[in-house]
Amino acid sequence: MPHQNLEIKILDCTLRDGGYYTNWDFDKDLVKIYFESFNKLPVEYLELGYRSNPMKSYLGEYFYCPPYVLENAKALSNKKLVVILNEKDIRAEDVPDLLSPCVGYLDMVRIAIDPKNFKRALVLAQAVKKLGFEVGFNVMYMSLWEQEKEFLKQIKDVHGIVDYFYMVDSFGGVYPEEVKKTYELVRNQTDVKIGFHGHNNLEMGLINTLTAIECGAAMVDTTVTGMGRGAGNLSTELLLTSLNSKGLIDLDFNALSKVVDPFSKMQNEYGWGTNLPYMVSGAHSLPQKDVMEWVTKRYYSLNSIIRALSNQSQGIKDNVDLEDFRNNKKFKSVLIIGGGPSGTKQAKALNEFIAKNPEICLIHASSKNAKEFKDAQQLQIHCLAGNEGYRLEKTFNVISDTKKIVVLPPYPRTMGTYIPKSLENVAYQLGGISFTDKFKESVTALAVEVALKMDVESIFVAGYDGYYGDITPQELELFNENEYIFKKLKEVSGLIPISITSTSYTELNHQSVFALI
Repeated sequence: MPHQNLEIKILDCTLRDGGYYTNWDFDKDLVKIYFESFNKLPVEYLELGYRSNPMKSYLGEYFYCPPYVLENAKALSNKKLVVILNEKDIRAEDVPDLLSPCVGYLDMVRIAIDPKNFKRALVLAQAVKKLGFEVGFNVMYMSLWEQEKEFLKQIKDVHGIVDYFYMVDSFGGVYPEEVKKTYELVRNQTDVKIGFHGHNNLEMGLINTLTAIECGAAMVDTTVTGMGRGAGNLSTELLLTSLNSKGLIDLDFNALSKVVDPFSKMQNEYGWGTNLPYMVSGAHSLPQKDVMEWVTKRYYSLNSIIRALSNQSQGIKDNVDLEDFRNNKKFKSVLIIGGGPSGTKQAKALNEFIAKNPEICLIHASSKNAKEFKDAQQLQIHCLAGNEGYRLEKTFNVISDTKKIVVLPPYPRTMGTYIPKSLENVAYQLGGISFTDKFKESVTALAVEVALKMDVESIFVAGYDGYYGDITPQELELFNENEYIFKKLKEVSGLIPISITSTSYTELNHQSVFALI
């Protein structure tokens, strides 16, 4: 371990890496507490976020770090300030416009780099260096570097351009011996200062960071409560506490707890940190973007995510190619039943409505309320996207295949295939999802596509209650997905679904089931 005078530097990148959970928007009071607390902590650099060219989707202020954000940070913080550029989206000619407004506010600009684009990144770095900033190279996918032979030869070219060369464990799957090996590999190519950025999929963030420090790393990254993409990072408070226990740093625990407390509350809401899917993805160096999206979706189970990751690690595609769904019987209308509470609360009225409409087909977009309609005489179609196969099996002790069909998303399915055994003979898949360009693995999109293939005159929905009051980010995301799907349905087909139970969805027409029975 180093002594205090060896100048190991710590860079906290909470506002940048944590932005993957908040879409780079942070409460102003939280940011103020963040800066004021770090003024009293032995951390030398704070990374504020990205500087970016305009993107087509909404991304918050710390994804762009406009000049007023930099000015505010400079006024509140006594630390060296940093932003990062994503090399894949930025070229050398963009640098003057992006970074000239940052002169006087920032001390360092880091560049996130895919090893495949290393040579191109050197040109970008030269443009950044001309403006007088320290330059950090955050070279990603450390666990795959040995496969990038050309990149390894180019490391020596950073001399005179780059101030810190970072080993980034993007997948959170390396072990201490790999940190040592990779450190030596880089050190043999260049005398530039080396940094380490570790993710925490296998909970190796602390030991890997301490190993990097033992090897001679000049700078290491942390985030408050480990807030960061996917499983997150080594937590700032853990590294500081560890170094303090060794007598290497003095530490103001009051200042530390003041910043940790609000982020811990956010962690309860957003749920960063490792879990089994992140562990599997880290162990096999699988993309974190996909896993983060799956884990935060309510309709993917742990089992289905693990199965998908297992298939990816073995290079296996989904192995069940079903017969395509075709409509052999005409129905005047369908009733799509979601998983909202009204599907159970109004089950008696809904069953009366179904009995009065013998030419209606039931499409279950969720298995939550399916048991309420077990006695309906019409055809019932169960959409088995995400976790619905398991849910359906848990809903019924014995599932009869009489007047039942199950329909799955198009082959191959990201999450693999699970069909309750008693329904395997009535299982079909869609040839494609044609009416929408997004959310094609959504259960609602699957249900709507099935309805369109039946060429019905009208679509009724029940159990799409929406959400009221304080809702979680996951609930808001699901609500917005469904709104988009209903909007695309109207644009493509002219059909506007009619909700016959209470709903907050604005893209639906509203009618009462009680008026129809």
